Amino acid sequence: MDRRACLALFALTALPGHALAADAPALLLALVYRAGLPLQDYWVSEKYDGVRGFWDGRSLRTRGGATVAAPAWFTAGWPETPMDGELWAGRGRFGHAQSTTRQQQPDEAAWRQMRFMVFDLPTHGGPFDERLPALRALVERLGQPWVQAVPQQRVATEAALQALLRRTVRAGGEGLMLHRGASLYRAGRSDDLLKLKEHEDAEARVLAHLPGKGRHAGRMGALWVEMPTGQRFRLGAGFSDADRNHPPPVGAWVTYRFRGTHDGGLPRFASYLRVREDWPPLDR
Repeated sequence: MDRRACLALFALTALPGHALAADAPALLLALVYRAGLPLQDYWVSEKYDGVRGFWDGRSLRTRGGATVAAPAWFTAGWPETPMDGELWAGRGRFGHAQSTTRQQQPDEAAWRQMRFMVFDLPTHGGPFDERLPALRALVERLGQPWVQAVPQQRVATEAALQALLRRTVRAGGEGLMLHRGASLYRAGRSDDLLKLKEHEDAEARVLAHLPGKGRHAGRMGALWVEMPTGQRFRLGAGFSDADRNHPPPVGAWVTYRFRGTHDGGLPRFASYLRVREDWPPLDR
């Protein structure tokens, strides 16, 4: 069984409350970029670290199908045309985006800091090269500053792509997305949409808290976690003092960064990022 099959099976069986809703929207999802692809075929944009949002023409929903309780003004005047995008609070503010979109009663002040970054029109019917100008025109007609078309550009070479990635990350961005211009909007993962980041990341489920030593004595020293493949490892880096004093609970999913894997498949240089309150993840 490959990794994606393991992810799906583990997500549906390990924690019942975290399975996808039956009416989850069929969205275009990303694979990881690999060098050697024809860059002239792709549009490139920043990868926004927020919560995937899908406007179905009537309501705003997450990737999992849950309705987002946005204030009435936030979606007032939005078209019947479905829009796919990211609910984003700015660079380095994933926590704000996640907590705001999960609230049952919308926090007006919190939503004033949110934007809907639109990157596709799922029902347009044409290739992305045609969907992009239609998307820009739709957002311009809407005329709401909190609804923005994701800027797209062409990148000619691998060196230029990597330079753009470095500039984006240094400025606080998460990474880049590559969208194949000739592609139709198709649900699922394919080379039509790719993500590129300086570090890989993945999710694991917390099995236990391991006690700390030295200056961490009396509080959490590391997490014992399980990957969707069933492999287990000690996650001990990347935690703040607050994280160690109040660690993610047993059973929670956490996201960690890593740089490649060992021969056995375990991550190298794994470092904790945050708790994932959603599973499967809501990002692209």
